[in-house]
Amino acid sequence: MALGKYSRVDGRKSTNYISSITFVVFVALCLLGVWIMTSSSSSSIVPLKNVLDSETEVKQSTQVSETNVVVDTPTQSNVNTDNQSKQFEDNPGDLPEDATKGDITTTESPVDSDGKKSDESKATNEAQSQTPEEKKEVFPSGAQSELSNETVTQDASWATQAAESNKETTGSLESDTKTGYSWKICNVTAGPDYIPCLDNLQAIRSLRSTKHYEHRERHCPEDPPTCLVSLPEGYQRSIEWPTSREKIWYHNVPHTKLAEIKGHQNWVKVDGEYLTFPGGGTQFKHGALHYIDFIQQIVPDIAWGKRSRVILDVGCGVASFGGFLFDRDVLTMSFAPKDEHEAQVQFALERGIPALSAVMGTKRLPFPGRVFDIVHCARCRVPWHIEGGKLLLELNRMLRPGGFFVWSATPVYQKLAEDVEIWEAMKKLTKALCWELMSISKDRVNKVGVAIYQKPSSNECYETRSEMEPPLCKEFDDPNAAWNVPLQACIHKVPVGASERGSQWPEQWPARAEKPPYWLSSSQVGVYGKAAPEDFTADYEHWKRVVTKSYISGMGINWSTVRNVMDMRAVYGGFAAALRDMNVWVMNVVNIDAPDTLPIIFERGLFGIYHDWCQSFSTYPRTYDLLHADHIFSKIKQKCNFEAFVAEVDRILRPEGHLLVRDKAESISELENMFKSMHWEVRMTYTRDSEGLLCVKKSMWRPNEVVTIPYAIA
Repeated sequence: MALGKYSRVDGRKSTNYISSITFVVFVALCLLGVWIMTSSSSSSIVPLKNVLDSETEVKQSTQVSETNVVVDTPTQSNVNTDNQSKQFEDNPGDLPEDATKGDITTTESPVDSDGKKSDESKATNEAQSQTPEEKKEVFPSGAQSELSNETVTQDASWATQAAESNKETTGSLESDTKTGYSWKICNVTAGPDYIPCLDNLQAIRSLRSTKHYEHRERHCPEDPPTCLVSLPEGYQRSIEWPTSREKIWYHNVPHTKLAEIKGHQNWVKVDGEYLTFPGGGTQFKHGALHYIDFIQQIVPDIAWGKRSRVILDVGCGVASFGGFLFDRDVLTMSFAPKDEHEAQVQFALERGIPALSAVMGTKRLPFPGRVFDIVHCARCRVPWHIEGGKLLLELNRMLRPGGFFVWSATPVYQKLAEDVEIWEAMKKLTKALCWELMSISKDRVNKVGVAIYQKPSSNECYETRSEMEPPLCKEFDDPNAAWNVPLQACIHKVPVGASERGSQWPEQWPARAEKPPYWLSSSQVGVYGKAAPEDFTADYEHWKRVVTKSYISGMGINWSTVRNVMDMRAVYGGFAAALRDMNVWVMNVVNIDAPDTLPIIFERGLFGIYHDWCQSFSTYPRTYDLLHADHIFSKIKQKCNFEAFVAEVDRILRPEGHLLVRDKAESISELENMFKSMHWEVRMTYTRDSEGLLCVKKSMWRPNEVVTIPYAIA
């Protein structure tokens, strides 16, 4: 009998009689039964490299308790108990002396059908061979090295977006912690494409006017949904980048209207079980790369990927322009409304290209002032010239001094009466804005014209205009205020002080990603309480260490399947900067009641958006492969409907996508129960000293019960 062959007391071969062997087996089985009854959280399937690089600075030099690792292999019924014991007893030096005092449970990773371990299991094998010193370096005990405890962050030297925009947001509070959850499918007219703040049909029906695209703006319900969005029939795991730029699964975004309308312009075509994207657009039927290179050819100062790094693409279509700018090391924020161009933004995101559902209507876009290096509009159907140029003035607010506006539209090169009228109006308006026309050229391959303007870097022109229309904005009008702020037909002056943001162009990419912006002063207090430049550097070093030594190799995540990433509580963008050499892009979200650090994120050649997590995000369901949530859940629970927030996380994360949570231990415990109730796979959970780390993987599961959302029914 295998279990009686060796004694596990001292490793020597047994010479006792059969009765002694039987007694030992009986005792061992009893002990095993007691252990099973007393162990906790044994159902979690997680990598062995389960140690937290948590969020408080190390206060002690002595060794702290790590983990008590317990192995259970539910997928293999005939496990050799002898070998399992050796895993712990034969190599005691692999664990600290007090490792048995922890609270983590692990199991072996699942085995693929061909007998090979999955990608997630590789992290397990690597972790087992680590020395205690390596583990301490990857996961410092109990603290975010060089940074103060994030749960008690400072007010810092930056106002919040809520304060800047003069908009205080309140939400419903959770009275207590629920222990049972019953999820239902949202019965809504939008079905699998439901975006709560854009599909509030009750609010849209009550609008007094839709002249300025009010019906395409955000109208968030007071009672956010706590149901789950359904999956399209036949949905499957998204195709990996870069193949996804050329084709996606038809059943993942089963819409053909755009192919019928724009197929001749090489936007999108239907090809069997795929939707294919030839790389064209209305203004570049013969491919985006030629068009991109043509723009730089006529204005070499654009210098894609060096001087010009962060771009805003207005009315992006399926975002092929932004998709091919990746080849030039350029990051493009593309946006378009959820309108009759069915699912254009959803196509872009499914392809792995950054995009947002938004419209230039009555309010400012949720970005700071003076942050985009270039703004691009290719036949974007925006009436720039009307109502005092209010919409073009919004672009002027967001465009960096010295930045370019690239306009490719019929008024630039056609001579129809309407086009001529618009061109004359734009000539007058751009002159009043002091924009210099750098070039107007004809692309003979695509047979379109392109006009490129440059925003001034000083106020000299503004102050010497013969007519003061549009007027200069009032002193109290903050160009960074962007959350629910009405559009204003005025010009913000250009910063000229040497220490003011916008008075100098950022360093060329990629140097700008690593260096603190020139306008960060040592007299400013950073988010973590240090001098701002030091804070910035410490944050970046921290996330480089965590990403390199923990997230990439220690979470069991197959990063080849990760393309669209969101940092739900970005501070300085350190997490995104640490990922910049990987084949991913990161949407950095700065909550409106957090210190306004979004300009810093843009300054380092990254991008992001202001948002209120008490409301839904302006994206389609199933658009992100990985969500990173650093101390956001515990903050949201203090002010919002917590269950609705978790449902929103489920909505925007793709099936088989991952969520990484760093938060308070009580939040980790509650979230683990909630995600288990949604049939998510708990890859890893760990808590120590009131802080915790959770890695979960969303499944394809959807509940059977349905609940109707009255305000989302046509």
